[in-house]
Amino acid sequence: MSGEKFPALVLNADYRPLSYFPLSLWSWQDALKSVFLKRVHIVSEYDRVVHSPSFEMRLPSVISLKRYIQQSKQPAFTRFNVFLRDGFRCQYCGSGEDLTFDHVLPRRLGGQTSWENITTACAPCNMRKGGRLDRDSKMFPEIRPYIPTPQLLNRQGQSFPPNYLHESWRDYLYWDTELEE
Repeated sequence: MSGEKFPALVLNADYRPLSYFPLSLWSWQDALKSVFLKRVHIVSEYDRVVHSPSFEMRLPSVISLKRYIQQSKQPAFTRFNVFLRDGFRCQYCGSGEDLTFDHVLPRRLGGQTSWENITTACAPCNMRKGGRLDRDSKMFPEIRPYIPTPQLLNRQGQSFPPNYLHESWRDYLYWDTELEE
């Protein structure tokens, strides 16, 4: 049995996922270890059972932490998080292909590599803009770069669901989904 086949969705103590993108998942082995160490509550289970000679247990599909983990005030400044903030689209032409990032104020002019100066750009737009200011290149990002909140990145991550979603996870991932009548 592989850990990828039966991952457990990990919820904070308030029953919200620790993160949406990447989705907070633990291998079934880590989930069981946390159950035995009494660090989590089992919220939902798979039909799959694991057993030893003297014990058997269904694998958890959703677990919640017993202790609340405070989210950081500012997310890590990573290429992935910049792309997530910008919706995985070039901020100059809207393309989702061949993405890189651009310094709005070029480094040669004193521009910093920071949340407030980096935007997502496709390689062709980045090459076309070059090391020029947006007014000189007549290329303006759709959204000016800014520091996102962790909550904003989580909301953005909901727009990019993972390849695999177990049915027991849906109630905890999409609170704002319209209910069927």
